Amino acid sequence: MDQERNTNMDIEKESTTFDYSKRAQWLRAAVLGANDGLVSTASLMMGVGAVKQEVKAMILSGFAGMVAGACSMAIGEFVSVYSQYDIEVAQMERESGEIEKEKLPSPLQAAAASALAFSAGAIVPLLAAAFVKEYRVRIIAVVAAVTVALVVFGWLGAALGKAPVVRSSARVLFGGWLAMAITYGLTKLIGFHGL
Repeated sequence: MDQERNTNMDIEKESTTFDYSKRAQWLRAAVLGANDGLVSTASLMMGVGAVKQEVKAMILSGFAGMVAGACSMAIGEFVSVYSQYDIEVAQMERESGEIEKEKLPSPLQAAAASALAFSAGAIVPLLAAAFVKEYRVRIIAVVAAVTVALVVFGWLGAALGKAPVVRSSARVLFGGWLAMAITYGLTKLIGFHGL
């Protein structure tokens, strides 16, 4: 009776223990994609906004950045995962001569997920700027929306990976702010000197 009870407790313990490192690959790709979409698009919009104050210029540059970035991420992920796929197929053929398709990664699925994650991040600054005509308020709205999203992405990545939340959120936040500030400042400088 006691042995059966101990066995049941061991099974319960095993079922509640989760290896967070197994989440690392998809988590990294999702957070990286969303964060990249957010920071790239916001920085691009801030750079254009540094020299062109019209809402149309900011929105068009942000939209072009979102489409180009999503395509780039998808193609990069497709090529990367397809290389992994080829390596795993060759390894299976060497080891057993059989290809176990259910164990292979999906390049198309990875590409779609990467493009979707990038677009999800990129939509934040686009929506923040889309409905604000006044230039200064639009810049503040973009920075505020991106700040909230950066903190959320940092928190989400840390929470899902069981890592320190404050440190992760701060790292993501300061990195995003730095990218926007550098892009805004350098574009303003170049625009000021008429290049």
